Amino acid sequence: MFLSRFRVNTARPGARRLLSSPQAMHAAVMSSFPHILPSDSPQPGAPRVLWRLDQRSRAEVLLYVVSPDRPDLTHLVEQAGWPAVADPDNPGWQTRPYAPLLDRLTAGDRWAFRLTANPVHTVRRKEGEPRKLTAHLTPVHQMGWLLDEERQRRLGFRICEKPADRRLLPEGTTHKGRPHPGDRYELVIRDTRSLAFDKSRGSDGRRDKPVTVVTVAFEGRLEVTDPAAMRQTLTQGIGRARAYGCGLLTLAPVTQPASPAP
Repeated sequence: MFLSRFRVNTARPGARRLLSSPQAMHAAVMSSFPHILPSDSPQPGAPRVLWRLDQRSRAEVLLYVVSPDRPDLTHLVEQAGWPAVADPDNPGWQTRPYAPLLDRLTAGDRWAFRLTANPVHTVRRKEGEPRKLTAHLTPVHQMGWLLDEERQRRLGFRICEKPADRRLLPEGTTHKGRPHPGDRYELVIRDTRSLAFDKSRGSDGRRDKPVTVVTVAFEGRLEVTDPAAMRQTLTQGIGRARAYGCGLLTLAPVTQPASPAP
């Protein structure tokens, strides 16, 4: 497994095209692997290609990729990077083996983390109708999706709680009579976006219905509870819309005071 980081040159037209379309970015990422065909999908439990965009400022956008093979991002440098300054020692992106981090995970470890996810649930609007997949739209419900105890158990971690002296009120702020998750847990939402885009035309020339994906960027601190499950989470991702830049969880030591992304 490998972890790669690529800084996007947001001033270039090619970069703006990729940033405006999760489908185009997905295609560009998958083109980095000569042995993986665009139609290939991993078997259940097998490592897969995950990617995520982190926008730290208007001009600083970073693309992270976790993959079973080492990527060749030359085409991304040419389209959306700085090809004039690339050289063999500095091709325009950084890649490092992921195994050292995966192998050192042990129960009880605490890490800072960053995750972009697509929190969804199923609802039935009328009696007798089939349940419909719907995005969580409020911060309380988006946090609640990640804080779900069964989900955290499957993923191999738990979100850390804040010490009592760091909470706003002794009993915490409340939402419908319960402690507000943003006051109780080491968890914040940095960004929420609704992405709407058209899928490519099929072989019959017809265009599918537009796709809408609500993405939520989480940051916080977690504790590893099941190292094997945590390794699977880091290599397979979390939740839905993984082809559209969701699901990639990254870790960093909690001693780092700034960004929790690696």
